[in-house]
Amino acid sequence: MKCFILGTLLFAYFANNLFSQHQNILIGTLRNPNEPAIIIDTRNPDFMMAGSNLDNYYLSSDGGFSWSENRIFSSTLGVWGDPCIVVDTLGNFYFFHLSNPIGPAWIDQIVCQKSYDFGATWNNGTGIGLNGNKAQDKEWAIIDSRTNNIYVTWTQFDEYGSSDPADSSIILFSKSLNQGATWTVPVRINKIAGDCKDSDGTVEGAVPAVGPNGEIYIGWAGPQGVMFDKSTDNGITWLEEDVNVCAIPGGWDFNIPDISRANGLPVTCCDLSYGPNRGTIYINWSDQRNGSDDTDVWLVKSIDGGNSWTEPVRVNDDQFRKQQFFCWMTVDQVTGKLWFVFYDRRNYNDSMTDVFMAVSDDGGETFANFKVSETPFYPDNSIFFGDYTNISATNDIVRPIWTRLSNFELSIHTAIVDPQLVGISTPELLTTPDTEIYPNPFNNSVAFSFNLASESLTSLSFYNSMGQLITKIIDSKILPEGKYVEIVNANANNLKPGFYYFSFTAGNIQQKHKIVYSP
Repeated sequence: MKCFILGTLLFAYFANNLFSQHQNILIGTLRNPNEPAIIIDTRNPDFMMAGSNLDNYYLSSDGGFSWSENRIFSSTLGVWGDPCIVVDTLGNFYFFHLSNPIGPAWIDQIVCQKSYDFGATWNNGTGIGLNGNKAQDKEWAIIDSRTNNIYVTWTQFDEYGSSDPADSSIILFSKSLNQGATWTVPVRINKIAGDCKDSDGTVEGAVPAVGPNGEIYIGWAGPQGVMFDKSTDNGITWLEEDVNVCAIPGGWDFNIPDISRANGLPVTCCDLSYGPNRGTIYINWSDQRNGSDDTDVWLVKSIDGGNSWTEPVRVNDDQFRKQQFFCWMTVDQVTGKLWFVFYDRRNYNDSMTDVFMAVSDDGGETFANFKVSETPFYPDNSIFFGDYTNISATNDIVRPIWTRLSNFELSIHTAIVDPQLVGISTPELLTTPDTEIYPNPFNNSVAFSFNLASESLTSLSFYNSMGQLITKIIDSKILPEGKYVEIVNANANNLKPGFYYFSFTAGNIQQKHKIVYSP
């Protein structure tokens, strides 16, 4: 009997870790893609956008099951990788990257290009942080969904790669209050500068997060370990002294066999859901504190606005000395779940590599690990994989993105993650409101009715088929218990025949309803 139970447990363990149950989707292969980024439009989750080095972008309008390829960015400011994509509440997409203008200059500024039409067209882009010959590198951006303010942070090098002690690296911050048209003069965030070697002594990995009341949180890595700063006045002022979150034993720049360059730079997120962990700040990174043959993924959190932090907890749950690296984290702002993606070699004794994920539904106290890639691959030292993976999630729609190598050809992939298969429950949310749309199809006006069982923070918006906002009917208002009916008139909103969507939010419940205008 004991042997039977042990065998059953071993089978369950290996079934979970050796065989992927989440459909993998090839996104692109052209132009040696690597270092990918992905974003889901939370107001219309069928619409997703991805990007990769140096100048590729990809579009999906069916929830990530299929992707358009062969799309290339161009700008007179130049395009030089480090893709970061965000989307605002109006359905505008923003693609951030490094610059590479004509002439001797190189990565002399951060560039933000904007699309009003889901990537059909892009503007030339606005430059951020131009400062003589200094290099502007490794940017990341976020949007405050309450205001559509855009915040971006990055590293400035006096001279990239310099060993001169007179040259230094610093963390900079800028914001746009007009949807990317203009940007504020960059301000320095960190108090202690780093060197310019692009290694452990350099300050890098600045990723901004937004708090429930518009706070701006930023974590990064440097010679002192994981550091943190915050602003409570829209980025005007920052802490007098940076907060030292924890050490990074062995540094953030480390070696992984058969990876040409690897790092454990941190990712910062904040829970904006209406669950029990609302307002909690998380920082995720990887390091080799347990030895160069045992890279691990780590997490710390703060429940007091970043004033104090927990001790690091290990996210990967393997029982062997194996490599887990290139991690990224996101918080599902509907459910409050934490989702992680990383490369993982727990199943092998060489450099064969899987892609694993982890999820936590209890605020980072415990984690369920699962393999998400369908097949392993061997990387190669001669082929650059980029500096990160990425992941996006909303209301249990989860899309990781990663690079893989096969027959010396790079490709990028996502997976249709099934939350029902990963061994955790969905947090208890508000009772689903009763909703009704009538008539559907409609030829003049359409009514949206809903019944709230309790007082709820409520939003109701009307979108076209491209995810572009037509009108905000209810804009984040606290409504008492009761029955409500809202009407949209076709003529008043200049509607053309076709598909439209109601996007409805009540507390932690999000719903999307497709309707047809047929005059």
